[in-house]
Amino acid sequence: MNRLVKKLEKIGRDPKVTAKAVGLRYVSDATPGYTRKKSGKGWRYYDAEGQLVKDKEMVTRFTRLVIPPAYTNVWISPYENGHLQFTGTDAAGRKQYRYHPYWNKIRNQSKYHRMQTFAAHLPAIRQQVDHDLDRRNLDHEKVVALVVRLMELTSIRVGNESYKKLYGSFGLTTLMNKHVRIEGTRMNFEFKGKKGVFHKVALQSRKLANLVKQCRDIPGRELFQYYNEDGSCCTVDSGDVNTYLKEITGEDFTAKDFRTWAGSVSALYAFKQAGEFDNVTECRKKIVSVLDEVAINLGNTRTVCKKYYVHPTVIKSYEEGTIFKYISALDEKQDIKSAELNIAEKALLKLLENEKLAEAS
Repeated sequence: MNRLVKKLEKIGRDPKVTAKAVGLRYVSDATPGYTRKKSGKGWRYYDAEGQLVKDKEMVTRFTRLVIPPAYTNVWISPYENGHLQFTGTDAAGRKQYRYHPYWNKIRNQSKYHRMQTFAAHLPAIRQQVDHDLDRRNLDHEKVVALVVRLMELTSIRVGNESYKKLYGSFGLTTLMNKHVRIEGTRMNFEFKGKKGVFHKVALQSRKLANLVKQCRDIPGRELFQYYNEDGSCCTVDSGDVNTYLKEITGEDFTAKDFRTWAGSVSALYAFKQAGEFDNVTECRKKIVSVLDEVAINLGNTRTVCKKYYVHPTVIKSYEEGTIFKYISALDEKQDIKSAELNIAEKALLKLLENEKLAEAS
């Protein structure tokens, strides 16, 4: 693993170190900052003491942030180089955060480069999941392992209670019994996910279908429940998943690491299917087609997939024509399903190790 990757991994673990690495100051909206009030067709800005801001340079900085007019409870960072530039509540009552461009860039870069570390731990994660799925009782470890396996196979977001309560959106850990239909060895998950996107995900596995059915048969509306030592029913949450991964790897991996890995692996298959191109226009069209396919797999938009889920080096290697030596042997139907990295995953690792790392856009 090259020195750049190690440096970015170290940076990505500590938000304060991350901010400092790109000349930013780590700040939260609990820090006294600035706010705004409507004035005619424009805005007036006030400091934490309620004094009107008259400094033209500061007013210009606030204006250039282009804070949406509908936002209320606006907080503006007192520092021009603050990693967090402003927060506000949108028309739907959701709190929104706007970060400094440098912060977004370094966080994105460090996230992508941690993929190689994630890949190194993936076989151990899979082995532990296999072990826990064979546990006799439907206990905490078994159900969390089930969620992790489904998370890897379906790329469904892990979910959290706050999104469920605030927006009525669901992820794996917050799914209800009504969100899954089981027919023999086939499972069909149907639910409203993040940002109101409706998801329909099918998966076929006799073992997993039986385990999901056992969870569903536990009294209660929540799908993923387990019996604790005194026989009472408990639910799992995203924190349980993160703790489980931490205990296996010693690293702070999350569900998003699975999605980022899956997005890039999925892109390799799609680029092989897309094939070579004769000119720049055809290249761009095929990249769009690949990103659309990945977006379908992840339940995201093309733009989000390009920015967050497909490693920029994968796209760059396609543009430069170097990707084909890595993907020529790929065959999704014959790929081995085991704890070890499969052919496509090994190809992705080799590509990332050998090609010049591209920056995330």
